[in-house]
Amino acid sequence: MSALRIWTRFDFRPRTRWRFVLLLFLLATLACCVTCSGGKSVPSPPPSQGAIVQPVLTTGDRAMLLQSQPTVSFGSGGGGTAVITVDDSITYPQMDGVGASLTDSSAWLLWNKLDVSQQATLMQNLFSSSAGIGVSLLRQPMGASDFSAIGNYSYDDMPAGQTDPNLLNFSISHDTAYIIPLVKQALTINPALKVAALPWSPPAWMKTTGTMNGGGVMTTYFPSLAQYFVKFIQAYQQQGISIYAISVQNEPLFSTTSYPSESLPATDASDFIANHLGPALNNAGLSSVKILAYEHNWDNPAYPESVLASSASSYVAGASFHCYAGDVAAQSQVEAAYPSKGIWFTECTGTVGSNFAGDLAWNAEHLLIGATRNWAHSVALWNLALDQNSGPKNGGCSSCRGVVTIDDSTIPSTITYNVEYYVLGHLGKFVVPGALRIASNTFGPGSIEDVAFKNPDGSKVLLVLNGSTSSSSFTVNWKGENFNYTLPAGALVTFTWK
Repeated sequence: MSALRIWTRFDFRPRTRWRFVLLLFLLATLACCVTCSGGKSVPSPPPSQGAIVQPVLTTGDRAMLLQSQPTVSFGSGGGGTAVITVDDSITYPQMDGVGASLTDSSAWLLWNKLDVSQQATLMQNLFSSSAGIGVSLLRQPMGASDFSAIGNYSYDDMPAGQTDPNLLNFSISHDTAYIIPLVKQALTINPALKVAALPWSPPAWMKTTGTMNGGGVMTTYFPSLAQYFVKFIQAYQQQGISIYAISVQNEPLFSTTSYPSESLPATDASDFIANHLGPALNNAGLSSVKILAYEHNWDNPAYPESVLASSASSYVAGASFHCYAGDVAAQSQVEAAYPSKGIWFTECTGTVGSNFAGDLAWNAEHLLIGATRNWAHSVALWNLALDQNSGPKNGGCSSCRGVVTIDDSTIPSTITYNVEYYVLGHLGKFVVPGALRIASNTFGPGSIEDVAFKNPDGSKVLLVLNGSTSSSSFTVNWKGENFNYTLPAGALVTFTWK
């Protein structure tokens, strides 16, 4: 019997009629749903998962090089014996940047040995976080270093026997040829890029030896040297490049006649900063430029502690370190003695002929994890690019390797991305300037080691190294949820999530 016949046969009261219509509507809707689902009931939606995590992996055998892996989810694991607990409510120093040095040799190669297309691609691969590894820090030599394609130069060179205490001859024209254009290009790709600067030697006429190679600065020229820094910062500003930090001298405990260098005792560094450089920057309206003390190896923390204990301390932001001697724990020693000051890690070079797997693990353990867990605001390697002969060289290291190698013996030149490229990428691609290191536990050398960060947008980054000789499984815990992961021996993985 149709609904219409029922309606006409029975004389329902108004309230009853509307209830009957509603019942028919519900029955019709149910029938439609069953028909649309092929006669089967529609299942309930699955329970919601925790945060989705994206792993990116590099393995020592190079089978994976910064390669994205299948995603995992919090809430799906737990119960492992090695549990990394990430706590973003506990924060540590802010990251200023991850990078290397666009030395004169590096810039000369990019400018002269690559065609326009190669140069553009390499710059994207270095400085873009989406297309490349997101280099966000350049540590720039002020004048020549041991990697200068044209030999020694400063910004105020004078004929032998002549001086220029008023810096009337000061000019950065050398840098405008190819260094500054490349720094500007890098800033266009990554506007968050920071530029730090420091000399390997002052101009030769300021030195006790009359040469940039070795010796010390004459203290009578401290006022001129302070203005040398001021003029450099101002000249770069006029080119649209802000200098965020300076150091007084590269490796002040090492003087050699082989390349630009200078011996600068801690007492002289303190005097120069306190009575000349600090006031000169203030008077020029440049007090926001950080001054970093030391710029040498982990084996002599007494040097930066001496500077920080002196009258220079009020001008000094903290201490900067290199990797070539000592232990990374020295950074924590200085931080514990002067907790109001910062720590920066600023130089370590690759070496030709070394092992990819060994270098991947060493750099991850000592720099990416070690330096940052020991309070560093930065992780920086040495040359961004060198050629197939570890050059162009200006004395000094004969087996240094750049982040990339530009082999100009081929036409066109061939670019090789070295292990240092992938090392920097595991932080620089994911940890942006302004990120805070956050709490995570680690299991020590030869095991699972890690470090964690929170970016300004709230995303989390966890870097994990399997330092053992066999595959290892671990659990990551965050806010009471977990996921399990297995990492090959010697492999490095970066996890990101929001």
